[in-house]
Amino acid sequence: MLKLVFFLFLTVELSAQNNVSLFNSYMKAQNSQYGFNGNVLVSKNGYIIYQNSSGYADYSSKKPLDSNSVFDCGSIAKEFTAMGILLLKDRGMISYSDSLRKFFPQLPYSNVTIQQLLTHTSGMPDGFELIEKYFDHNKVATNVNLIDLMGNKKPGLLFKPGENVMYSGTGFNLLASIIEKISGQSYETYMLEKVFKPLQMIHTKVATGSRSSQNVPGYAYGYVYSDSLKKYSLATNEQSGWTTYLAGITGEGMIVTTTGDLFKWDRALKNHTLLTETTQREMLSVQSQKKFPAVSFGYGMIVGQNEFGKYIFHNGYYPGYLGIHLRYTDDDVTVIVLSNNESHADFIADGLAAIALNKSITLPTVHKEKVHGNVSDKYVGKYMMELTRPPHMAVFPIEFVKRNNVLLIHSAFGPDLELKSESEKKFFFANGTDQQIEFETDKNGNPFKVWHIAWGIRKELMKIE
Repeated sequence: MLKLVFFLFLTVELSAQNNVSLFNSYMKAQNSQYGFNGNVLVSKNGYIIYQNSSGYADYSSKKPLDSNSVFDCGSIAKEFTAMGILLLKDRGMISYSDSLRKFFPQLPYSNVTIQQLLTHTSGMPDGFELIEKYFDHNKVATNVNLIDLMGNKKPGLLFKPGENVMYSGTGFNLLASIIEKISGQSYETYMLEKVFKPLQMIHTKVATGSRSSQNVPGYAYGYVYSDSLKKYSLATNEQSGWTTYLAGITGEGMIVTTTGDLFKWDRALKNHTLLTETTQREMLSVQSQKKFPAVSFGYGMIVGQNEFGKYIFHNGYYPGYLGIHLRYTDDDVTVIVLSNNESHADFIADGLAAIALNKSITLPTVHKEKVHGNVSDKYVGKYMMELTRPPHMAVFPIEFVKRNNVLLIHSAFGPDLELKSESEKKFFFANGTDQQIEFETDKNGNPFKVWHIAWGIRKELMKIE
């Protein structure tokens, strides 16, 4: 057995050595060319094969990020809330079929169950809209305030529970409140004692309220780009509801963590460290599905399959932050990306996963606009674009149009997006994202293949008109 483990370790190490330079090239380009600021971690078969910190934890002092830098993880917190509920289920304290009104009889939703809250099938209305409309924005709202408003205003369900699928943050706020009701502890204390401490996630905590008022060692401040100032500024300067009056509501967010702690979490899910094997399998299996846009949910996780294999993941947003925890389960490849300047963490995770899985990838390069005569009229048309996974997995139509010898992607919802020519057949997106369009043509200039290259992943577009 010892020889087998050693051989596995040696195999993983040799494979990792072959990919390190490719990982480095990919991340160096994402940082230098596209402004990625954040931390990444990649593992295979339980061994970390790549870690990288790019940029600053504090732009003003130029304090660099390091492996222990702490980020807001946004909706990745839903994974932890689901775990909190499932721990209670394993202890026989609740069941999936329990009604929401069993815990909160003041709410008007008698036919909503814990199962439906966990799987985004409850039809729950957006409670944050009530906070926006009725709550004093000079105060910080809590889950109690949210439930009081829902009980008083009684907004109707969006659909009959169990008959549709619609992502619901409010559903997870209610799950956090159920945890408090049953455990007799605050959500913060419960998560610390039942999840973070047992897994030795020493950098992870529930962090409500203003981040500036808390002592979080290693905290990486969140930044957003200001078009007016032409530079990054602190997200807290934006005075978003998320960072002020909504910052006390838990369950769907409000957890800070590191890539290393999320890796410990990932291993706990893989090895059913906290849950029974049966319950852990339920959490990571399809429990609800929607055909369009295509998405499948487990409990607090998004699950599915693409050309890379079966995956589980959740991504997250908080002002100044984007992050993702992703695992391809067949190959046991985990990718964790946390950004503190709203870089495209989910797409970058796709590129890192491709490298770890030894899939082909197009490394980012410096794109320079070059004029090559007239842009071919034959490039105009409608195509179907498919991206890797939700929330970007849906197949959807895009249309290339030509105006004043410029190729654009037409949008029905806003301004058209310019494609800058790099050659007669290659174009890059003018919005600064790592995306390109490439045409393959026959001898008569007719395109027979059109490629969309996004963050290194190359996918063919299928023409429909």
